[in-house]
Amino acid sequence: MWGLDFSSLDWNEIGVASLDTLKILVSSAIFTFLLGLPLGVVLYQSSRSSSGWVRTVYTVLSIIVNILRSVPFIILIVALIPITVSIVGVSYGVLGTIPPLVIGAAPFFARLVETSLREVDRGVLEAAQSMGASTWQVIMKVLLPEARPGLFAGITITIVTLVSYTAMSGMVGGGGLGDLAIRYGYYRYQNEVMIISVLFMIILVQLLQMAGDRLVKHFTRK
Repeated sequence: MWGLDFSSLDWNEIGVASLDTLKILVSSAIFTFLLGLPLGVVLYQSSRSSSGWVRTVYTVLSIIVNILRSVPFIILIVALIPITVSIVGVSYGVLGTIPPLVIGAAPFFARLVETSLREVDRGVLEAAQSMGASTWQVIMKVLLPEARPGLFAGITITIVTLVSYTAMSGMVGGGGLGDLAIRYGYYRYQNEVMIISVLFMIILVQLLQMAGDRLVKHFTRK
């Protein structure tokens, strides 16, 4: 069909690449969540403070987050090679892809967290504070639970973005389906491999978006 021959595909290699993509995605999503969530909370809390030095902290963090979000991911991967090697020992493959993915996605997720927290009804927070709740209790028992729909939506957007980042990392030997599509589809003109790789990534994004939408719907108050 259209000059394509799918009978020669190495499904074992495609299976390994798909598994590598899932490994990269799960690992980077976990670390992005662990870094991005507290960073987003700090951004939100510091932005509301009347203290001069806390506002300075917010300004510095905000600038760093904006810088990391502004750098194109393909350039960020290359720029972070020394840091990546110092963390995981290699700059390629599954391990070498995770650090730049986390560093690139965590600031993005932090902004989504900050935005979600801003949407929480301030009346609810003031009620908790008037009852004597500490800042930690307000964050853990009121702020984060109230912001769950927005947080799950942010997690979904971030993970879907990570899928596209994994594809870009294939340009520098990042491993997974992106790497497979680049090596076979771009360098060897085996369009069948590229088509299957892209198809698998589209299916993955669809499944992730559907799961995220269900979680958002579940935690959204009617």
